[in-house]
Amino acid sequence: MGLSVRLRNFFNKPYNVILVVLFILLVLLTFIPMLSIIMDTFTVHSSEVMRIRGTHLGDFTLYHWRKVLFDGENSLSIFYKPLVNTFAISFATCFIAISFGGIMAWLITRTNIKYKTMLSSLFVVPYIMPAWTLALAWLDFFRNALVGGIPGLFTTLTGIVTPNWFAYGFFPISMVQGLHYAPFAYILIGGILKNMDANLEEAAQLLHASRWQIIKKITLPMVKPAILSTFLLAFSSSMSAFAVPAFLGMPVRYQVLTTQMYRTLQGLNPGYGYLMALILIIIGVSIMLINQKVLDNRKSYTTITGKSSNVALYNLRSLRNPLSYGLMAVLLCVTVIPLITFAIESFVVEPGNYALSNFSTVFWTGEGSVDIANGEPGILRNASIFHGLLNSVMLSVICAFFAGTVGILSGYAIVHKKGTWLSSAVSHLTFFPYLLPSMAMGAIYLSFFSTPHGPIPALYGTFTILALIGSVKYLPFASKSGVNAMLQLGGQIEEAAVIMGIGWWKRMLRIIIPIQKTSFLSGYLLPYISCMRELSLFILLISPSTAVLTTMLFQYNEKGWNQYANAINLLIVVVVLLSNFVVNKLTGASIDKGIG
Repeated sequence: MGLSVRLRNFFNKPYNVILVVLFILLVLLTFIPMLSIIMDTFTVHSSEVMRIRGTHLGDFTLYHWRKVLFDGENSLSIFYKPLVNTFAISFATCFIAISFGGIMAWLITRTNIKYKTMLSSLFVVPYIMPAWTLALAWLDFFRNALVGGIPGLFTTLTGIVTPNWFAYGFFPISMVQGLHYAPFAYILIGGILKNMDANLEEAAQLLHASRWQIIKKITLPMVKPAILSTFLLAFSSSMSAFAVPAFLGMPVRYQVLTTQMYRTLQGLNPGYGYLMALILIIIGVSIMLINQKVLDNRKSYTTITGKSSNVALYNLRSLRNPLSYGLMAVLLCVTVIPLITFAIESFVVEPGNYALSNFSTVFWTGEGSVDIANGEPGILRNASIFHGLLNSVMLSVICAFFAGTVGILSGYAIVHKKGTWLSSAVSHLTFFPYLLPSMAMGAIYLSFFSTPHGPIPALYGTFTILALIGSVKYLPFASKSGVNAMLQLGGQIEEAAVIMGIGWWKRMLRIIIPIQKTSFLSGYLLPYISCMRELSLFILLISPSTAVLTTMLFQYNEKGWNQYANAINLLIVVVVLLSNFVVNKLTGASIDKGIG
């Protein structure tokens, strides 16, 4: 059989065409831009020509590597202190997330605690909400007059001045991120505890083992893979976080790698920022490769057998009511109180003064006054806010459409050609954007698309680059959903349609997609909501015409216009939660079904 015949037969199969096209596109959109950022760490940039003597724009240089890594005190302040801070926060975040999420998983699955359904639903909300929501709530509630001169609600209500270490820096960043990533631990650990064979524990009880011995010798070893997976997921996510350290660290100049990278890329040292982005990518990829290995090893831990798995719930006895009410109160403080705080702060004219006479709707419906935020109108009468909201919704819909559609197609093709090198290559390429920290990926696209490359024009400052990076970044969510949906679908259904002579498009639209509608819709919803709350990915790439609500919130907060920032924050949270609720009620799809 000739080569042309083999090629024609190969490309006559739709899934082969999909795999080849995706392979080429993903290489162009991930690996080639990464080469650009590597080159930028060795290149003299326009803002650096005067400092790097004897060089011209575009010359090769080791200046950035020497200054960032090997320049004594300068390197210590520029890179090593932020790096140490980043690692410290990441470890603390993991400890809080695993402790809180793991304990919650055990209480829900293994005890007779009350209100399980409500507690479980509330516990996932901090992940659905943007992480910086809790950061702004922490600032509103616990800020002190020592930094900025404006006390928070806690100080106003109690008269107790919170110390700097409690209000800003390491402690609040770790707490907020720990609470945000605790659902990782809850879902992963809870899934194993829920399905674990109860006979293991029953056998230990027959041997008169104590509850603590059972937990130590049986339960903890069983959930060890989930704990390790949670650690690596939370650690890598915390390493790449920008918004929370920016809101809670910048008031006291507490820098981490992402905030330092933002400062250098927006300033006169872009080469420093590109090098930090490269280091962050290397760390992120290393962590996620370890995570993949841990997940592969998890297959050897059998938690479900063919025997009875009726679980004898641990009786909390006298602790049942206090734990139930205590957890409910904590979760309400994490989910409901922040929204109340944003609402209060968005009506306060003079920050720190919570007398009723100081409340006003000017930040929502006011026409604008020269003595308030340079005449900025209220957000409900502000054309810039509506433009940002329109941009946010349009961008989220576009990213969700492309990521979700490509996710379905990639899932279909990967499963049909499972076991081939092309299927494996595309599977790894669709997952690769997840390995890249959001801000580092933004730096990659800033580096590559700021200048034209052959037929590809310079896209920096356009809406196209935001849609492009969002679609690529959220593709792993949609692709994973598509692969899982196709693995659940038996091949006999499509084979029967092929025998009946039904074409590929009709098979997809009339058979495959309707059967797995809920799973596929989750693949669209997760990118949509992730994009609506995204800040780190877009902060380096926006221009005044392409600003979205999250970047506007960050800019308002930087200017000290906290009332507007809180109002925008409340608007974003309401849109995110409402979108998830409406789609869930109409279709059964939900973001929390895609978290794990």
